[in-house]
Amino acid sequence: MAEEKERRKVKILNAETARKIAAGEVIDRPASIVRELLDNAVDSGATEINVEIEGGGIDKIRVQDNGCGMSREDLAVAAHPHATSKISSDTDLLNLTTLGFRAI
Repeated sequence: MAEEKERRKVKILNAETARKIAAGEVIDRPASIVRELLDNAVDSGATEINVEIEGGGIDKIRVQDNGCGMSREDLAVAAHPHATSKISSDTDLLNLTTLGFRAI
């Protein structure tokens, strides 16, 4: 039986916490986009992930998963700098359980 997925609200980090995080989400080629989307799918609790790529990732990249997803409200907040559902404060950086963050 699949494990219950937990949805965490997206919030904007305070400046002190944001300063302690290395920029690991720089997109420089299609593979970087796929990696970021796969990290997000795994962090959302996905147990099934499907990836479609056309034209080497230039024409199309689609990642579908069965993770917990996000609400409309979270989507609006997620577009802001330093917004995340993965951590709340700099002390969370000592106990990371998600992909996509590197402490400096």
